[in-house]
Amino acid sequence: MTEEGKGLKPTRISELAVLAAIAAVATWILIRVFYGSMPPIPVYAGASLYFVAVAEAVFAFVIRSRVKNRQVGDGLRQLHPITAARALALAKASALVGSATVGVWVGVLVYLIPQRSVLQAAASDTPGAWVGLGAAIALVAAALWLEHCCKTPEDTPDEPAH
Repeated sequence: MTEEGKGLKPTRISELAVLAAIAAVATWILIRVFYGSMPPIPVYAGASLYFVAVAEAVFAFVIRSRVKNRQVGDGLRQLHPITAARALALAKASALVGSATVGVWVGVLVYLIPQRSVLQAAASDTPGAWVGLGAAIALVAAALWLEHCCKTPEDTPDEPAH
């Protein structure tokens, strides 16, 4: 659970975009130099991130429900505050990893798409890069949703502040 000025600050989309852009440029340069010596990209190369994204999205809905119903504490069916803090740390880390991975797959695709008509390997590698890009985008979205769900609800005017 976060509050402005305390703990972690919300992840900025601009920071994620800069990270993705840096990763895309670096990957594009590396792919241009080393593509001929790389192994083929399987169709499901980046698909494992879909599982992480789904897990984080489910976790976000659980946290959101508990926070909304004020079931935060150390009771049996309550969300422990440490669990919420760990979820927030997971969300922030996943957003960064997902953003960097988006950049990597964009860099790969920027190289592969123009090469598809020239290189058979590029045509074969393109579907795997698209799957990886989709998984990375899903991870960023799930991570941002999880982070959003970890926010404390605003106190209503008729309730005393805790």
